[in-house]
Amino acid sequence: MSRQLRVAVVGAGPAGIYASDILTKSDLDVTIDIIERDPTPFGLIRYGVAPDHPRIKEIVKALKRVFTNDDIRFIGNVNYGADLKLEDLHQFYDAVIFATGASKDRALSIPGIDLEGSFGAADFVSWFDGHPEAPRDWPFDCRAEQVAVLGVGNVGLDVARMLAKTADELLVTEIPDNVYRGLKSNAAKDVHVFARRGPAQVKFTPMELRELSHSPNIDVIVHPEGFELDEGSMDSIRASKSVKLVVDVLQNYLAKDETGAAHRIHIHFCQNPIEILGEDGKVVGLRTEVTELDGTGNVRGTGEFIDWPVQAVYRAVGYLSDNLSGIPFDGTAGVVPNDGGRVIDIDGTPMLGAYVTGWIKRGPVGLIGHTKSDAAQTIEMLISDVDSLKAPENPERDAVTRYLDSRGIQFTTWEGWEKLDAYEMSLGEAEGRERIKVVDRGDMVRVSRA
Repeated sequence: MSRQLRVAVVGAGPAGIYASDILTKSDLDVTIDIIERDPTPFGLIRYGVAPDHPRIKEIVKALKRVFTNDDIRFIGNVNYGADLKLEDLHQFYDAVIFATGASKDRALSIPGIDLEGSFGAADFVSWFDGHPEAPRDWPFDCRAEQVAVLGVGNVGLDVARMLAKTADELLVTEIPDNVYRGLKSNAAKDVHVFARRGPAQVKFTPMELRELSHSPNIDVIVHPEGFELDEGSMDSIRASKSVKLVVDVLQNYLAKDETGAAHRIHIHFCQNPIEILGEDGKVVGLRTEVTELDGTGNVRGTGEFIDWPVQAVYRAVGYLSDNLSGIPFDGTAGVVPNDGGRVIDIDGTPMLGAYVTGWIKRGPVGLIGHTKSDAAQTIEMLISDVDSLKAPENPERDAVTRYLDSRGIQFTTWEGWEKLDAYEMSLGEAEGRERIKVVDRGDMVRVSRA
């Protein structure tokens, strides 16, 4: 291609930033605009990772370096589908890469799921991470000393840990003031995490699991009932160092004596949640069916049931992506139909100039590191299609920002993010903390555009 390629990346999380970085390192002459619904970059790193994970948030430093490339521009506070539609983007860009991730809770269809006191983990994470679209208050119940968490991935552990920690020990993190005040009213003493299968089938990473015991206020209790390792489990342990490490950590917890800490995280295996029990419209318990491993690592029901007296239930059974305007969506799988990253139309043909990467492409599985190889595959597809891409009508770099200005859309920039970043750190410094997040969208935009 003799002319400069113009590409829009929708979504400023790791998936979109990695794709942009890989594309600018190709042989193509390309400029990229990363368009984001939030006023800030970094996606789930800012709004999907628990605030007491400073090591995971270190990845922000690497992502920041990508934005030092003059060929990559950040345009925030722009809502795809409302502020910019697909036909608008094709006026300004040769190609569009969707990297919008997954932010909704996957449904869990069991009786009682809609009772008061039944929550989605994604909603809770958005609240404690200070997402601008999350409510400012969380409906903690003063009677909810026993809480259930359904799901044994890292998000489930984040939820359990945030419920079990005291608000004061989280003051060293970047939690907003409203989250601190909310957590002060959290009455949870015992947080019960339920796994449908055994210890070799959980989705925790070893680091996440070890971090549960880092708080002096928490005892981690692994219950021996259901702690089974069948032949399928042993195959998984032999095949994966990570699985072996997880099982080793769980066994260490299993053998450990309680310290008498004020808060406890209980991990229960081979318990399949089948109903949330209610009274007067509120959660009063959880019913599980005891399961047993079948030799392959899967489980079967035993017909034995247990009622657990809990007053709140948090489901952490997976995330679901949003349906994006203008392109097909598989509502069951929660992804955009694609072939290696090329968007596939409803008639089975590729949609020229439309691509996906990250969780909107493959579903909400894998760790942040897996996103790089995923982005590389998508960029390879785009590069192979480059000669067939239709040139945009308005390829000038400032055409899209002039269009947004003409519509009165108060978009934010990378320079604006640096202002907000410095402002949040100044708020933290005044309180002896590293950072205090600004939560209100209007305040973020005001500081960014000052």
